[in-house]
Amino acid sequence: MTTPLFLLRCLQIGLSMRDLDLLTIGMVTEMFIENNNDDFDYCYIADQEMFDNF
Repeated sequence: MTTPLFLLRCLQIGLSMRDLDLLTIGMVTEMFIENNNDDFDYCYIADQEMFDNF
């Protein structure tokens, strides 16, 4: 990932340059991944019975 792309991703999730002083690259990457997961439409969500069977 290039620096401009990283900064673009930060802007997309609402991080400022001041926020980046407190976060690592890994933390920002995980925040972006979680942001994308929130928008994903899963076909089903596991319930307690599925976890018990697992």
